[in-house]
Amino acid sequence: MRYFLSFGFLFLSFLSPAQERFINDIFEAEAAETQTYAVKDGQELKLDIYRPKNDTARSRPLIVFMHGGGFSGGTRTNEGEVKFAQAAARKGYVAAQISYRLTRKGQSFGCDYEAEGKMETFQLAAEDFMDAVDFMLRYKKKYGIDPSKVIVGGSSAGAEAVLNAAYNRALMFEKPAKYKDLQFSGVFSLAGAIVDARYITAENAVPGIFFHGTEDNSVPYASAPHHFCDPAEPGYIMLDGSRTIASKLRDLNASYMLYSFEGGRHEHSGMPFQYFEEVFGFFNSVFLNNEKLQIEVLK
Repeated sequence: MRYFLSFGFLFLSFLSPAQERFINDIFEAEAAETQTYAVKDGQELKLDIYRPKNDTARSRPLIVFMHGGGFSGGTRTNEGEVKFAQAAARKGYVAAQISYRLTRKGQSFGCDYEAEGKMETFQLAAEDFMDAVDFMLRYKKKYGIDPSKVIVGGSSAGAEAVLNAAYNRALMFEKPAKYKDLQFSGVFSLAGAIVDARYITAENAVPGIFFHGTEDNSVPYASAPHHFCDPAEPGYIMLDGSRTIASKLRDLNASYMLYSFEGGRHEHSGMPFQYFEEVFGFFNSVFLNNEKLQIEVLK
């Protein structure tokens, strides 16, 4: 294991001996509450809300997470995603796991599917994600949410939608101003990528956590064609993965934590339970308390 540190911070441990909100498990998690956040194309889009039980705080950070599945499958009730939401609730967060339109269900999303269609897929998923966040913030009083502390995340296809919504709004939305009030404190990406890292600027450089295998065979770790399609194939479209995004954030003097798994493939789109201490530590230090950290770990 190799650690690369900057800004003069030592990455020893985020934990303190005392039980601390957002770091330690100090609550039980309530049973999930299911709500419909939108109806699109005749389909009810739902989300499950997880809250800390018997918590008297009126203003808590929100985590909204989007599952993977190639825009054709997956569910908000995946075991890993549910355990993550419950873990967050036990630490004092409000967490929401969302469903969205699976526009490629039963269809290809590979090299035989045209690039224009892929862009539309990204755009529709990003729109659904933003509408889910907007729903949660419209009910911030009911759920005790601090709208200035919103953490967004996703796995694989879900991470692609979330990252594009965070960093590529000009490419995703015909009217980006519609979502101008939705600002994020941090991004948590598992094997994700965006359409174009050049659109990350000092104004939208949201701090991020990234987990990715260096030999991911589905979503590029750095910059490469989606599904590694040949330029002559209809589905050829370049994407910028975790390595490229993290490098851009580094150059912009923004905070990030990149876990790179040497030789790893797409299995690192799964929930990184063994690294939750580091993940929630970074959430607390950087996303919630605005500390400046740039951390890279090569495993």
